[in-house]
Amino acid sequence: MNDPTIDVAAFRAAFLASWREIFEPVDGRHDVLDDGTSLFETLGDITPAEANISVSGQSASLAAQVQHTAFYIDAIREGLATNWTNSADWDASWQIEPVEAVTWQTLIDRLRAAYAWSTEFAEDTSDWNAVTIGVAFALVAHAAYHLGEIRQGIGVVRSA
Repeated sequence: MNDPTIDVAAFRAAFLASWREIFEPVDGRHDVLDDGTSLFETLGDITPAEANISVSGQSASLAAQVQHTAFYIDAIREGLATNWTNSADWDASWQIEPVEAVTWQTLIDRLRAAYAWSTEFAEDTSDWNAVTIGVAFALVAHAAYHLGEIRQGIGVVRSA
């Protein structure tokens, strides 16, 4: 019978390829996005004024999308560190005052730091178990979803 496990290096490489592609430009093969559509490329083209706009009365601003995405990664980090005894304030993750140039850049930098932590975690961990594999899937799905929300939102904002 074949061993039903996956090689840790193969899993890590697959996760990191998708994870990096969501956040930053990549050369060569693309599995998830088209050129020029990564999260940091997208955010680099959004002004603070645009970031403050809610796409609809029931939607968060683009700045809130960024804050929530960073908050999510930070909550995962805290959950892993505390064996999930932490309690995240998800409602607060969406609350944000209007941003100016400095606060918009600070928010992007916070997301960049959260992304750097998660990338380093994936590079360094050797204990890929049901929890950490689940976290990897959740991180990719969540970040990809919010990248889509942000890209769709900026399209709506700029077409108005």
